[in-house]
Amino acid sequence: MKIVKKAQAGTMQSSDLMVFLEPAETLSVTIESTVVKQFGALIRAKVDEVLEKHGIESGEVRITDRGALDYAIEARLETAIMRATEG
Repeated sequence: MKIVKKAQAGTMQSSDLMVFLEPAETLSVTIESTVVKQFGALIRAKVDEVLEKHGIESGEVRITDRGALDYAIEARLETAIMRATEG
């Protein structure tokens, strides 16, 4: 799939996250998190897994995390992907 328009999903509530997607020539992932020191690598691994699952190879992915669990990261990212790739 290809990111064709800007999209977002999520909230800034505690234990949640906001995902922002935009079209771009290359893939760029930026993660801001209140728990980046403890879980940054796990968050990035989950993001990479979901992007690969959906065949996303380019786009700007920005995540602002407030301590979301892995299933929330996956759900929010998948929702943003569906919004950003629909025609």
